Amino acid sequence: MKFMLLINIDPELLQALPPADYDALMRDCLQHADALQAQGVLLQSQKLQPPATARTLRTRGGQARITDGPFAETREILAGFNLIEAADADEAARIARQFPWSAYGSIEVRAVEDLQAERVRVGA
Repeated sequence: MKFMLLINIDPELLQALPPADYDALMRDCLQHADALQAQGVLLQSQKLQPPATARTLRTRGGQARITDGPFAETREILAGFNLIEAADADEAARIARQFPWSAYGSIEVRAVEDLQAERVRVGA
């Protein structure tokens, strides 16, 4: 099964880290990600730019509107993601715990739907 690990961080907690500590944390995380990728567990991983660089599209009543910034005001922001392969949700949670970011926000573990099955179901 595939799972998406959505990395949410509290920017204030990360900004409180001395730069050298953040760099060490990131270096360890990247080395761990490389090891998971070599094992075939980590399929893809990306860090996102800050929400201030985002544009949000909303369509209401047939009218599309694009606004600058994120959709919702929240303390935690989506900072990145890891797409992993795991036997089940428990294994996916164990893998998520190996990343340091839950100490600075949260890691949402969510199963990825089989889009091909959905395609078949709707006849697309």
